[in-house]
Amino acid sequence: MRAGDSPLERLEREIPACSECPRLAGFLAVLRTRHPDYWNRPVPGFGDRGAWLAIVGLAPGLHGANRSGRPFFMDASGEWLYGELSRRGLWDGERLEGVYILNAVKCVPPGNRPSSAEQERCRPWLERELAALSGLRVVLALGRIAHVAVLRAFRERPLARHPFAHGAVAQLSDRPTLVSSYHPSRQNTNTGVLTAAMWRAAFDRAVRFARPRRTSTGSPAGAPPPPSGAAPRRARARREKDG
Repeated sequence: MRAGDSPLERLEREIPACSECPRLAGFLAVLRTRHPDYWNRPVPGFGDRGAWLAIVGLAPGLHGANRSGRPFFMDASGEWLYGELSRRGLWDGERLEGVYILNAVKCVPPGNRPSSAEQERCRPWLERELAALSGLRVVLALGRIAHVAVLRAFRERPLARHPFAHGAVAQLSDRPTLVSSYHPSRQNTNTGVLTAAMWRAAFDRAVRFARPRRTSTGSPAGAPPPPSGAAPRRARARREKDG
């Protein structure tokens, strides 16, 4: 631990050193020989440490976050995610404003399928990341696995009380509101399972629930940080056509 480090700064250093899952650690070792210029380590969260919105995905993409070391960077899903954040003034091509992005599973899994045991071993990282976001008001979960991981991270029981559905909203007990969406994977976006209108509607809902309740005088009880006044710039990360 370094003096003066915040909890998230510590996590951003500790997570890449994790090797708790033998199958995932072995897969990363293979990838280091195949793609020596890739990150090829567990991927920590990225964004504004004072975030009011956390966006939780499944796991790093092979040629996206596993390549770049940042969630959703350099793949097709990231084009949808960072494109929408840019449209809303929450991403300027370099920094996120009021948003922190992370994954339920920190390592790229073979076939994009983490096992139940791997999801469970990774849960403490997710718990610590979410707990470190002291200004958090809303979690946007992308996909069923992320939805369940967030419920478990906040110890919500029974899970069946909050079933996954696109646009579903779960008000967690004395905790952030959970809004869920289909994952913006090519499998979903190329088949029409997730359309641009559906995607924007999920974000609209997340932003709406992040707005603070008003006091009896009509003044906000506190508001999420406003986006930068500068016009958002296109994300500079190169995109991989194969996602």
